[in-house]
Amino acid sequence: MAERHGVFITEQPASVITPVRLNVTLPVVFGTAPINLSTLDAAPVNKPILCESWAEAVAAFGYSDNWDDFTLSEFMHFHFKISKQSPVVFINVLDPVKHATAVPAASYTLVNGTLTVAVQGIIKTSVLVTSDDGATTYILGTDYALSFNDAGHLVVSRIASSALASGAKVKVGYSKLDQSKVTPADIIGGMDVDTGIATGLELLDQIFPLFRIVPGLIAAPGFSQNPVIGAIMVAKANSLNGGHFKATALTDMPSNVVYTEIAKWKKDKAYTDPQQINTYPLATKDGLKYHMSTIVAAATVKSDVDNGGIPSTSPSNTTANIDGTALTDRDFLLGPQQAQYLNAQGIVTALNFVEGFVVWGNRTGVYPDAKDPQSSFIPVRRMFNWIGNTLTLTYWKYLDDPTNKKMIEAITDSVNVWINGLVAAGYLLGGRVEFNASENPIENLIDGKMKFHVYITPPSPGQDIDFVLEYDASYFASLFAA
Repeated sequence: MAERHGVFITEQPASVITPVRLNVTLPVVFGTAPINLSTLDAAPVNKPILCESWAEAVAAFGYSDNWDDFTLSEFMHFHFKISKQSPVVFINVLDPVKHATAVPAASYTLVNGTLTVAVQGIIKTSVLVTSDDGATTYILGTDYALSFNDAGHLVVSRIASSALASGAKVKVGYSKLDQSKVTPADIIGGMDVDTGIATGLELLDQIFPLFRIVPGLIAAPGFSQNPVIGAIMVAKANSLNGGHFKATALTDMPSNVVYTEIAKWKKDKAYTDPQQINTYPLATKDGLKYHMSTIVAAATVKSDVDNGGIPSTSPSNTTANIDGTALTDRDFLLGPQQAQYLNAQGIVTALNFVEGFVVWGNRTGVYPDAKDPQSSFIPVRRMFNWIGNTLTLTYWKYLDDPTNKKMIEAITDSVNVWINGLVAAGYLLGGRVEFNASENPIENLIDGKMKFHVYITPPSPGQDIDFVLEYDASYFASLFAA
């Protein structure tokens, strides 16, 4: 090193804590899947699976066009194939041990060594192939092989070396998945006190530890119109991982209730929480019907993606990727008056007007009982969730450090820098953090308790724009202008 003589200055950039960014709005979706088609070693029952593509989802859970029985297929079809969004955590609660029905053996004839049982949901391990008189039981892997075709139907194929003739008449018995046996209790789930095993909605607390992603949306199309399920979804959304995180519950309103009665249903069933987005009715696309929560989930994710992962923009008036709306028994096209009525009841819907079909509605379930923006506006409520979740992730590392001035200044300085950045980018109108003596009495500090007061103002959605038109006769003067 060269000899130095004198006073020298070396500058180092200020050390500012970089916030842990929540760049993904993660939907966590509960329902039923044709898991007999899963390619995993063990079909996923009450096991969260993170899927980033259509292929991953189908490989894990299978796929069926029978969305009434297999509700996760609806969500994966729209989210991946129509809206082209990613990722999603799917949780299937359909358990072939509990939710299956035995089907008596029936006669089939092999044609060129194969036969097809045109039934969905057949559980491979339950299949029994015998001679037509029942005297001979054929052996899987020795006499025949099993597979599924593109329709999810079972194909029995003769193995060339077997004793089974290529045109033989046989009997095939099996058990098949039975979605009708799935109850609200299966979706709600719980924690087994003896084994510690979680099921159903209780699995939400495992999402962050498993994938290091905070759930953003909770959905259960086909089930969330059940008031008990809806209530548990909201309870979990308000207190994930013991209250460290918050999410938004996307709930459906029953599509067999006419829109003039839906407000009463909403109030009677208590679909009235700030962390809840109520959706209605069904949506259609190319002859297929989807629950509106499926549509709003995709639109919300896309809106956040387009906004840099920050939920300051409402999904309302964004493309819905649908071609109609419907009730259970008929198509039902909502006009502006009907859509506005639903919005005024705290219900999000879809509207076909100036821009084609769009998601329509800015209010959470608490509206109109509460009208403050923090509770009632979807993007404002979600910004509070997002900022709270980000603060938890970023400053978790300060837990158990000494309660001294250095710690307080480090937190307040870095939070203010972060908030100023959000303000400069237009995500907030303003904000700051303070460490106030009045909120931190000495006895609390002695006990290791600290409180930082964060003030933020997310922008409200501009949902009411009024142009005032006035006739101005003074412009007749222009007729006489030189």
